[in-house]
Amino acid sequence: MSKHGKKYTDAVKLIEPGKEYAPKEAMELLLKVKHAKFDETVDVHMRLGVDPRHADQQVRGVVLLPSGTGKKVRILVFAEGEAARIAQEAGADIVGLDDIIAKIQQENWLEFDTAVAVQQVMGKVSKLGRILGSRGLMPNPKAGTLVQNASDLPRVIKELRMGRVEFKVDKTACLHVPIGKSSFTAEQLLANFAALADAVNRAKPASLKGQYIRRIAVTTTMGPGIRVDPMQAINLGSVAI
Repeated sequence: MSKHGKKYTDAVKLIEPGKEYAPKEAMELLLKVKHAKFDETVDVHMRLGVDPRHADQQVRGVVLLPSGTGKKVRILVFAEGEAARIAQEAGADIVGLDDIIAKIQQENWLEFDTAVAVQQVMGKVSKLGRILGSRGLMPNPKAGTLVQNASDLPRVIKELRMGRVEFKVDKTACLHVPIGKSSFTAEQLLANFAALADAVNRAKPASLKGQYIRRIAVTTTMGPGIRVDPMQAINLGSVAI
């Protein structure tokens, strides 16, 4: 059975067992217990009171993190003609259609973090459903990565650069969402956490009965989890700017 290192063990000692911290206190404590030598990702894990087996209890959406993600996002846009020109001018990293589709199919090329497409080319892009779908990279309207008009591309690309993140409940009724890096300040992490809490709360299924957000924990890549009071998180999110 694997054992944690001394730094991890020392970090755990700073966390009160079973306590649900206020969001601000949790972010401050998170930065105190970080110990890795690299810039760790900060993740939020939420246990929801939904049953993902039912279509009317799916929880999915996007959130624009005000402090960004701290990660350079490689953006691929499936487009041709005028739409391709607009995408290039808007700062997309990779723009193409037939050539990119062939490269993905033949070489299993996936050197990008998110894919955007205009509706007109989805007939061709749909051929990549099996490859991109399993990796969460398929453009779709719910994630805001499938646009009806090329004129929407600059806005979408800008939002992705700023820190637009998709969240989707998994089969265990949990959400796992990155909200920044361990190099962020507690205030930056708190602002992102508040935006996420608000977005998740707004995505609550109308058919749900009972408690919606049951548990919340925040953690760095190598650090221990810190529990957050769900009610305080919801209240914080409701006043998020």
